[in-house]
Amino acid sequence: MLYDSVCRRFARKIPAVVVSVNYRLSPESRCPSQYEDGFDALKFLDGRQFDGFPAKADLSKCFLVGDSAGANLAHQVACRAGVAEFREVRIIGLISIQPFFGGEERTESEIRLTRVPLVSLKATDLAWKMFLPEGSNRDHEAVNVSGPNSADISGVNYPDTLVFVGGFDPLQDWQRRYCEWLKRSGKYASLIEYPNAIHAFYWFPVLPESSRLIADIRDFIQNQSNKSVK
Repeated sequence: MLYDSVCRRFARKIPAVVVSVNYRLSPESRCPSQYEDGFDALKFLDGRQFDGFPAKADLSKCFLVGDSAGANLAHQVACRAGVAEFREVRIIGLISIQPFFGGEERTESEIRLTRVPLVSLKATDLAWKMFLPEGSNRDHEAVNVSGPNSADISGVNYPDTLVFVGGFDPLQDWQRRYCEWLKRSGKYASLIEYPNAIHAFYWFPVLPESSRLIADIRDFIQNQSNKSVK
């Protein structure tokens, strides 16, 4: 499993307990089912009503991490968590790896990057069609988070965010807009770009950007953890 391998690499290289969350899939379960499942996972952790979880795991220093569709999900979970009350869970950072966002508009990068691996307009249009509630278009707030129907998160306790962008990812314009929208909303957001990276480059450990990603994530986690104890 690709994601099992990625999560194991994170657990080996970063001083953290990695919890990989499963969620319902489209089209059988449409939006917002996936966001509800992600938020339920946080409530489950907060309850600690299960065996086997490491006793030393510090739930007051939690990070939401997602890539592609998972980064879209992490954003929506962060919005829900930002207005919720937990007993132990405290989210101190969000790591958004090439988040899967879009809109009705065709951006420059989507038009230019038509012959790259994994992502195409045809594929993304189909994915949104299967995911969104019936009758919705791609300017729905779940897709175009910074667009005309975007939610107001100015009053939400939204975590400091690190966004990763690849230079050969057709979605890069939407990812940059997300980062800028967070800043306009009064949130801390930082962007790291790997000019030669395709979408999901971290699946391939031999690529230099894959190791750089882990190092950058480790630094962000360390810095945020240090800030949280001051």
